[in-house]
Amino acid sequence: MAANTPSPRRLRAPRLLSASLYLGALYDLFFAGLMLIAPQLPARLLGLPLPGEPFYLHLMAVFLCMLASLYLIAARDVRRHSEVVLVAALGRLAGAAVFALATLGRPELGGLWVVAAADLAFGLVHGLGWWQLQRGASH
Repeated sequence: MAANTPSPRRLRAPRLLSASLYLGALYDLFFAGLMLIAPQLPARLLGLPLPGEPFYLHLMAVFLCMLASLYLIAARDVRRHSEVVLVAALGRLAGAAVFALATLGRPELGGLWVVAAADLAFGLVHGLGWWQLQRGASH
């Protein structure tokens, strides 16, 4: 392989990271839509109580849509938007921790373990992809 030719692994890493960001955006948009259109569906599936005021779900849906928009921007060029990728990874890991901590000692919130696991998975994949980008940039 010529010195200037990127390795197949180096070419594949940004595509996998980009795909994980697109998937994360779809995940967030899906839940945002459910929060606006049919909040009782995820509440029933996850066994979670709905908040007293729909306003809170609507506000969270807005934040999820904003987050998904940033994911979509970063997914188009992960090298250029690597800071957004890092924030996405750290945010997902923080979300996983918050969901897990909220669930501890609260069996009625047990459905949050599923959401915590999803955030943990996204956070680890985004973080690993970001780390690989940084390693590749230093070579």
